[in-house]
Amino acid sequence: MMNEALKMIIAFIVGLALGALFFGGLWLTVRKAVTTAKPAFLILGSFIIRIALVLIGFYFIGTDSWQRLLIALLGFLIARFLAIHFTKAKQPMVKKEVSHET
Repeated sequence: MMNEALKMIIAFIVGLALGALFFGGLWLTVRKAVTTAKPAFLILGSFIIRIALVLIGFYFIGTDSWQRLLIALLGFLIARFLAIHFTKAKQPMVKKEVSHET
């Protein structure tokens, strides 16, 4: 039988993986939607697939333990912050105009 701490670690890793799948899929969808002929179909289809996969993953992780579900949610949220960090558009440094008006 698996140790409870090991189950929590696995739940955290699964939460990270679900978050990477969800937010990585969102990032790919947004990039592709700009160039596709039917962006609404792509966005809706991607949303349904991503939500379904994440809900199934959380269902199996948290079937008999709300603590594992909470740990998986923590992993999912950390994946969100990582996705934001790694996909943030780099803003070019623009010098501010100095006005010498009086």
